[in-house]
Amino acid sequence: MKQIEVSIMGQSYLLGCPEGGEERLKEAVHQVDREMCAIRDSGKLKARERIAVLSALNLAYMLTERPAAPAKQDAAPDATQAAQAAALPSPEYIDNLIARLDQALDSDGHLI
Repeated sequence: MKQIEVSIMGQSYLLGCPEGGEERLKEAVHQVDREMCAIRDSGKLKARERIAVLSALNLAYMLTERPAAPAKQDAAPDATQAAQAAALPSPEYIDNLIARLDQALDSDGHLI
């Protein structure tokens, strides 16, 4: 298994990656980084752990809304990027998720 170094919200991570999966992993890292930075930049949260949990919930929710992707995509890169940008949540949606996360974490800051 190959290891690659990535950066998420300015912090470096060394991740294991199966041979041939580097591009998929880099795209996943890019999506996580973009989501976490958007939540951080909204100014609502500062704690990395809460940002990470909210990002994970948000990305998982977006995955459940999408139909299964075909094995091979014939879309042009520009069309794919436009579709990804359109899938970004609205500020109201992020605010709602933050409120739900705060309620779930309660006062001790732990989910469970």
